[in-house]
Amino acid sequence: MEIKQAIIKNNFHFNKKYGQNFIENRSLLCKIADCADIQKTDTVLEIGVGAGTLTRVLSERAKRVVGYEIDKNLAPVLSETLAGVNNAEVVFRDFMNESIDEANKIIGGEFIVVANLPYYITSPVTMRILEEYPNCKRLVIMVQKEVADRFTAECGTKNYGSITAAIDYYCDAKYMFTVTRENFYPVPNVDSAVVRMDRVSKYAPLSERAFKDTLRVAFTLRRKTLVNNLMRTLSMSRTQSEEVLSELGYDLNIRGEVLSTQDFVNLSDILYKKNILK
Repeated sequence: MEIKQAIIKNNFHFNKKYGQNFIENRSLLCKIADCADIQKTDTVLEIGVGAGTLTRVLSERAKRVVGYEIDKNLAPVLSETLAGVNNAEVVFRDFMNESIDEANKIIGGEFIVVANLPYYITSPVTMRILEEYPNCKRLVIMVQKEVADRFTAECGTKNYGSITAAIDYYCDAKYMFTVTRENFYPVPNVDSAVVRMDRVSKYAPLSERAFKDTLRVAFTLRRKTLVNNLMRTLSMSRTQSEEVLSELGYDLNIRGEVLSTQDFVNLSDILYKKNILK
């Protein structure tokens, strides 16, 4: 059954606070799934099941699909759109409020995330998966295009920020393709894009906490120099701040947006050694 028919039949009303925009184009859904390189032995986690169209495509490729959906009003719609799908389970709970232990109990081991993420929780969900679920080996997510640009930006560009370096710390992120707004029902006000993230271990800071705090410090005031942000956020003197940058060979007028992830690791290591960050 087409999703529009199922929605009308079951008197479903879209909830704006959940950012509900569904895709019906099977070719597009298959293209998204193709990006994930799903094998018949894989478990796939989908966050934001919606009308279940992507769920069905994923179920055809994976051993098992676990989907989280916050809107229980979609249950009767999904009972029709997922009719005959025996290897997909929909959990009607908010993934962001689910404990790690409970989610892992349901998922049952290593998994891949494939999802059309609701725009309002894109960054929090992405970072929670990367930080708290090392058993997630890959993410293929559809997000707002400008968010995809930030997730995959090169350092020194206008889209580069703390979230870019934070994501790069955990994985290799690649912009796969753009999805225009006309592909969604209802039609949103923005275009989307698909991003693939493969988990890799590339960096080894002395303290992961110090590394994350360094990112926060560097981008506290984007237009300020790194020296000024160190002084403002960590109560360092100008002399201390300049000594740290000189030790790394950085220009004293440098801004955080031109530093690579490895540069932030190097900076965090020095701040950690000097007991400025823990």
